[in-house]
Amino acid sequence: MSLFTRAFCSVRTLRRKALLCALIVVLGVFGAGCATLGGNTQAAVIGAKKRVAPALVHIRPVKEVFVAGRRTEVPTIGSGFIISPDGYVVTNEHVAGESSLVWCVLSNNAEHEARVVGTDPDTDIAVLKVEAAHELPTVRLGRSASLESGQMVLAMGSPHGLARSVSLGIISVPDRYLGGAEGLIAPYNNWIQTDAAINPGNSGGPLVNLRGEVIGVNSRLLSGAENVGFAIPIDVAREVIDAIIQTGRVRRSWMGLHFQEIAAKTDDPAMRGVVVADVSPLSPAQDAGVRPGDLLARINNQEVHARFEEDLPGVRKSIADLPIGKPAVLHILRGDEALDIEVVTEERPALKGSQMEFPEWGFTVAELTPELARRAQLQGRTGVLVSGSMPGSIADKAGLSQGDIILDMDQEPVHTLSEFNLAYQKRLEAKQRLVMLFVKRGAVTRFVLINTETEGTESVEKEIPDYVD
Repeated sequence: MSLFTRAFCSVRTLRRKALLCALIVVLGVFGAGCATLGGNTQAAVIGAKKRVAPALVHIRPVKEVFVAGRRTEVPTIGSGFIISPDGYVVTNEHVAGESSLVWCVLSNNAEHEARVVGTDPDTDIAVLKVEAAHELPTVRLGRSASLESGQMVLAMGSPHGLARSVSLGIISVPDRYLGGAEGLIAPYNNWIQTDAAINPGNSGGPLVNLRGEVIGVNSRLLSGAENVGFAIPIDVAREVIDAIIQTGRVRRSWMGLHFQEIAAKTDDPAMRGVVVADVSPLSPAQDAGVRPGDLLARINNQEVHARFEEDLPGVRKSIADLPIGKPAVLHILRGDEALDIEVVTEERPALKGSQMEFPEWGFTVAELTPELARRAQLQGRTGVLVSGSMPGSIADKAGLSQGDIILDMDQEPVHTLSEFNLAYQKRLEAKQRLVMLFVKRGAVTRFVLINTETEGTESVEKEIPDYVD
């Protein structure tokens, strides 16, 4: 029987446990498996907790939710931490975004209404501002670039609403890639994977090292798994936080390129670059002549390379960091041909737009983002998106469905959500009985006639090859 086996099987005295833990530390083996934490480690854990706990925030947002044609307000819970004495609080976008009201409960149980300074869905970061009569305690931000698997960390926050909770674990992987498509989860960063327990309500809370420094923002958990959680690296969060505090939002360059790792196309280890998997329609890259299947080797003489999926966020960020509205030269390999293609960047379009409810007709409408307009092959950003329709409502009986794009009302073009709202309110005030909408669904367009005075509505449909102004 080996020394380690004898030691683990025979736990007769605290002295033997202490000797075993000391031996494991000397050999460089992580000692979380010990029955009790060593005195130095336990003191470090408690010290780290005490340094962060005064700046921990329990967050209670009231979020706007649009479901099945209705707008409702739903109270939720989350976590956050104070980063400045004047009251800036960091949390997740999915915690505070689209909130009509946010309450923050501080460590001394003082409750303050908070203002949402700005959010960034691409990194799931939000910044709040709490107004207090005195300076507030703050956390110390660390660095995440040099994290290693096995480092001990604390996940702090309000799991299931249990404020001031602390869980202990390690960093499982410091740079976990999540998501197989750009924009679905996090286009510009990998994640810190940890086995420190992260549960609903922990979102937005700090991931802390044993020096009491915040090295990540708790954000996600793997459904169906035990203790597989993910945090946003603080180096990524710090850049976003600074931009939001300065301007209220994060601006990024965009070309309309979607990438795939080079290993998906070749197993030649000498080949460098990244594969262009797709090009968005009506995008700067498509206009410049970039094609799916091209191999992007350099941007403005700076090499880009994505051998594996974990390398893709860095490539996307190299484009996002380019000056907006300025030309960039892409060095492309297309078969045996080498090409230099100049692309003028645009500002990255919003992934989702604001929404409004129109209860008299029983449906909800969302702002049409540039990306949605491109996917619908619209010539420009015009129209509004039907985001939901209540079963049995006037809109539903007229044939309006989620995903329809309303292009005009009574032959008057609708360019924005505010324009649609004005036109809608005008017809309500006039008690207009019949309203004709021109709607695009997929590749075809049709007319929808709304009858506002009867329970039934008439629908007039006519397939037209394309919309003409």
